[in-house]
Amino acid sequence: MHYTTRGSGPGLALVHGTGADSVSNFGHLVDRFADRRTVITPDYAGSGATEDDGQPITLEALTEQVAAVLRDASDEPVDLAGFSLGAVVAASVAAQHPELVRRLVLIAGWQDSTDPRHRLTFELWRRLADLDERAYAQMITLLLFTPGFLSRMGAEALEEWVAGTVCSDGTNRQIDLGMGVDITALTPTISAPALVVGCTHDQLVPVEHSRQLHESIPGSRYLEIDSGHLVVAERPDELVTAVREFLHAED
Repeated sequence: MHYTTRGSGPGLALVHGTGADSVSNFGHLVDRFADRRTVITPDYAGSGATEDDGQPITLEALTEQVAAVLRDASDEPVDLAGFSLGAVVAASVAAQHPELVRRLVLIAGWQDSTDPRHRLTFELWRRLADLDERAYAQMITLLLFTPGFLSRMGAEALEEWVAGTVCSDGTNRQIDLGMGVDITALTPTISAPALVVGCTHDQLVPVEHSRQLHESIPGSRYLEIDSGHLVVAERPDELVTAVREFLHAED
């Protein structure tokens, strides 16, 4: 399980989403937390520098991988933030290993995959990975951002983004996991103070899923950002401000 650390102070672990790794999701944000936190950025199975056996990826395995990183990186409970599938993993860690988590931030996540639209979206995403890599990249780009954000990128930058979006075996196995996760029995048991962040215009994981997460976690706070799914790229300033205010409220 590969991870890196930067900064000093209480730990803050950032857990990436499907098809990404710690650098692509959070690399541009690490320094904005490292002034007051030791930022821990793991790559879970199927991503980055972490090697695995190529078997199907399970939520249980990712939960234990992240928990192992937290134990290895810090002697104290840490703040834990997860994005997309990383939010599902972070919620599972907080529920099953409460001694490891000081505060919890869940960004653009979900708690179960029973919504027919969710399954349709993930099934198409997965099928295109096998059929047409460019169509795969085009489809996921359309789902990650708001229309206005994509238009403002311009044709050349947008083409560079699409060309740089590749499907891998690890990503495919993460998509497979995303089609079937269910943490509805875990979220009501989360005891750490939690902030749930939804993205108003999310087309990959519609914002209703974040609202459900908030409703299921006792005492959680809820914030909605006017963004598409990839809020870490589309609205980084708003996201960083919200997370810092939540994490530093009792420092």
